[in-house]
Amino acid sequence: MIKNMLRGAAVLSLALTPLALPSAATAAQAVPAGAEVLNLADAVEQVPLADESRAGYQRESFRHWNRGLDPADGCNTRDEVLLAEAVEVPTVAAGCKLSGGLWRSYYDGQEVNDPAKLDIDHMVPLAEAWDSGASAWTAGRREAYANDQGTAASLVAVTARSNRSKSDQDPAEWMPPLPDAYCRYVSEWVATKLRWGLAADQGEADALKVYAEACETTVVHYTPAP
Repeated sequence: MIKNMLRGAAVLSLALTPLALPSAATAAQAVPAGAEVLNLADAVEQVPLADESRAGYQRESFRHWNRGLDPADGCNTRDEVLLAEAVEVPTVAAGCKLSGGLWRSYYDGQEVNDPAKLDIDHMVPLAEAWDSGASAWTAGRREAYANDQGTAASLVAVTARSNRSKSDQDPAEWMPPLPDAYCRYVSEWVATKLRWGLAADQGEADALKVYAEACETTVVHYTPAP
């Protein structure tokens, strides 16, 4: 696994110039007011180190998708994320049925014009969140996590293929197929862990440090979850 991480970091260093790194890390969203802003390497050091356990995990422990930010609009969280991330806004019919539109999946650089072919990925997968601390949360907090639209990094519209390839793996086990996405992906992974107070195991922490070295000018910004 370490060899794979090093190979990925080597590919990244060849694919990205130093001038490209900051834009890759910050393109997804503007820095919200009051956000903590850290260099990626420093942010990685802030993620608590702990062993992980999947004992008792059930996907149903995280209620999603709920009624979203506006319960009156007929759109659930998935629909609202699709609308927020659309490059070209889809047509919205009764019951928030979406058609048309255009999205760019940053994991693999693919353009998608059918919302049914997109997944809404939890940046830190539900199972990984459970392993890393969410097992101790209340059901309400797990629901808030699973539907978090308080920051653009938590939920992201990507191709179904890339999301299902990722599954519940952390950056020691999976990275986006597009090397240009590595810095942004790692920064958003770390931001989500810090936002929700989640830990990392040793293998994950080691991988994050490898990528942080390659993404030396990348910054992480996060706001602690309510």
